[in-house]
Formats: sequence, C-alpha cells, structure tokens
Amino acid sequence: MTERQVTTIDGNEAAAYVAYRVNEVCTIYPITPSSTMAELADQWASEGVKNIWGSVPMIMEMQSEAGAAGAAHGALQTGSLTT
Repeated sequence: MTERQVTTIDGNEAAAYVAYRVNEVCTIYPITPSSTMAELADQWASEGVKNIWGSVPMIMEMQSEAGAAGAAHGALQTGSLTT
C-alpha cells in the first residue's frame, strides 16, 4: 500500500484553499474570525500559486463587506469565476 501525506488544517484554511484554486477572482474583506482566509489567498497570490486552470487568481481586498459583495457581483457579471 502506498503511503500518502496527510495535512491537518482548520476550516478557514480549507475554505480558502478550495476558493482560491477554483476561482479567477477572489474579493476579500478580512474580518475576524475569518481573516485568515483573506490572508492566505493574498499570500498565495503574491507567491504566484496557480489555480486549477494554471493562472494566479486576482485578489481584490475591499474596505467593507458591501464592497466585497459588490466587487464579487461585478466580477461575476463579466463572466469571471468569482468568490
């Protein structure tokens, strides 16, 4: 039997991992207790980590929850895969 690597992560990191890898645009508003999701997405983008389509998602940090929702809506209207 082949041994596989197991990694333990919390829910915020799991959500960020999936969202980052399946989207072209991530609109973020870092707020406790979910600020680690935004920090991870920003870190991965600055490190050049690619999504499942081979591109680095655009990370847009907004100043409010409404701004993040509006930016996500606008990106979706242009046809981008967005979280």
